[in-house]
Amino acid sequence: MTMDKKTISVKAQIILTILFIVGVCILFFIAEENLNSYMIRIVSLIGIFSIMAVSLTLINGVSGMLSLGHAGFIAIGAYVAALLTMSVQQKEASFILMGVAFPINTEALSSIPFFWATIAGGSVAALMAFVVGWPTMRMSGDYLAITSLGFAEIIRIFLLNWNRITNGSLGLKGIPSYTNIWWSWGWLLITLLIIGSFVKSSYGRALRAIRDDPIAAKAMGINVFKHQLTSFVMGGFFAGVAGSLYAHWLTSIDPKPTTLGIMLTFNILIMIVLGGLGSLSGAVLGAGLFAVLSEFLRFVESDITLFGFTIAGISGMRMLVFSALFIIIMIFWQKGIMGRNELTWNALYRTMLRFKRGDKHGK
Repeated sequence: MTMDKKTISVKAQIILTILFIVGVCILFFIAEENLNSYMIRIVSLIGIFSIMAVSLTLINGVSGMLSLGHAGFIAIGAYVAALLTMSVQQKEASFILMGVAFPINTEALSSIPFFWATIAGGSVAALMAFVVGWPTMRMSGDYLAITSLGFAEIIRIFLLNWNRITNGSLGLKGIPSYTNIWWSWGWLLITLLIIGSFVKSSYGRALRAIRDDPIAAKAMGINVFKHQLTSFVMGGFFAGVAGSLYAHWLTSIDPKPTTLGIMLTFNILIMIVLGGLGSLSGAVLGAGLFAVLSEFLRFVESDITLFGFTIAGISGMRMLVFSALFIIIMIFWQKGIMGRNELTWNALYRTMLRFKRGDKHGK
């Protein structure tokens, strides 16, 4: 460490990161031994939501694009991975009305290891992101927001009506419960390593230049279309990964708007705005707060007794609370928790130095 430069050497940062990961793993071991199954599921959900938030932050926060179709990529990853991990018997039991179409009903596309099914779900989602992004990125203005929103709804309607592939409105039941703390947080680590490295690279610097002023970035020789499309496809891939984890956490999925529809995209937007639009670590913090609050606020949807009076619960009241929270943040706290800053070892070190200097001046 160097006091003058207020930075930590790269070697020290790597050691601290390894120690931090080991410490988190120890905490997870302790959690599995001491927490009940409900609390463990919430911890797993935090990891899943964090991947969703980080992948959308890359598109909306770092690249400066406005995508409202993230739920579409999540749905693709969820359905692809679920169909690959379900056994033939599970599919036949789930597709009770019209049967399973070929080749979904074959052994070759059944009971595939969860890791490879997740990779497949992310890859198909990335391919669809490329298909959507290729024509859209050539336009200007808010066309991406409109196109991506329409794409998400098209995917939902497609899932609702392709009965022999997706089982239509009945959805998929009996999905193997593979997602746990290790899968969700392990994939979150991979997501942060890849997207974090991408953001710190020359591509990331170019994306931030495009976000601040696309015309000036283009004048400096930056290929705006290429950089934005790369960011969009990468975000789509990790959205598909999150969809796979989400499906195997829920163990049943359907194309309802509240499950894998536009409401999910709005929830993710709340996460990244709460954490700080443009900050990967802020996205994780926002996702964690959203997951915890969404469970804590369940009491507003059930009957509440105060001073002998019973107030009837209202279904959907949680989303009203979140909507109000979103509006308050947008008005009074637009930068969110982290703004565009990141939680790094250097930032923590400089904070410690400031506190130390403050103590000395206090004395």
